[in-house]
Amino acid sequence: MANQTNVKEFIILGFSSIPEYQKFLYVFFLIIYITTLTVNISLIIIIRYGKQLHKPMYFLLGNLSILELCYISVTVPKIIIDIPRKRKSISFSGCMTQLFFFTFLGATETILLAVMSIDRFLAVCYPLRYTSIMSHKVCLMLAALSWIFGFLTTSFPIIKISQLHFCSANVINHFFCESAPLLKLSCSDPYFMELNVIICASCVLLSSTLVILTSYIYIVSTILKIKSSHGRKKAFSTCASHFTVVILFFGPGILIYVSPLAHQSVTMNKWISLLYTEVTPLLNPFVYSLRNEDVRLILKKYFNSNFACSQRMKV
Repeated sequence: MANQTNVKEFIILGFSSIPEYQKFLYVFFLIIYITTLTVNISLIIIIRYGKQLHKPMYFLLGNLSILELCYISVTVPKIIIDIPRKRKSISFSGCMTQLFFFTFLGATETILLAVMSIDRFLAVCYPLRYTSIMSHKVCLMLAALSWIFGFLTTSFPIIKISQLHFCSANVINHFFCESAPLLKLSCSDPYFMELNVIICASCVLLSSTLVILTSYIYIVSTILKIKSSHGRKKAFSTCASHFTVVILFFGPGILIYVSPLAHQSVTMNKWISLLYTEVTPLLNPFVYSLRNEDVRLILKKYFNSNFACSQRMKV
């Protein structure tokens, strides 16, 4: 459907309110992006070629890393390009495209984290049946459903936002095209559209949160029944990485899309967004690598073999 608007492009304010830190921000985002790409791609390669990691949890973790790569690539390259520019603009269609992919990938990651909590629930509560239940076919289906539901839950609100009227105001007080500041610019009545966005975001976030909480209630209940302290510690360690990632991602997301507090302050929205759009994709692979024994063993084996090889070459 044709868009009815006089605005052909938007001006992204980004972090122009602190001009003295532009060089620092440029280096910061560049390092964040390169490091995130490196660690996520490395984790995908480790999972792909580490035979002992050919398990359901690591298959889902590989999907999470792919999502993180796409997620951060929607926003950061544009930020890096714009920082040195005096005029930071994006076309209307470019803005809507960025908004769609950012929202779609964020919703998909939310659902995938809920799926991963179910995987941890089955691993702890039904260890003997875990392998038969979480077959490769089931893993593929769950991963595919995460992407499909992520797409379906975000398509409608983004299409409706693209059909709003934008008369003259075109300055976005954010570092990318995000729904909250965009809705404030519309000369249409944004009330029902804001309500629509909140409802869709709440459905995804709260339903995923409910699945995760339910899974962890059963997980904790099962772990507390384990008599040996070693067994309890081992069971807890299988869930620690996932739970840490959930906190890192869901905390800021709920503050922005569900809590009314963040909607009252675009500036607060901007800084909270920085946490889950740039920092979380960077930290997730480290969380899984440092807290996961299987991944640590593969990394240790790899570095030890490389060190031994270099020593032989010196001799």
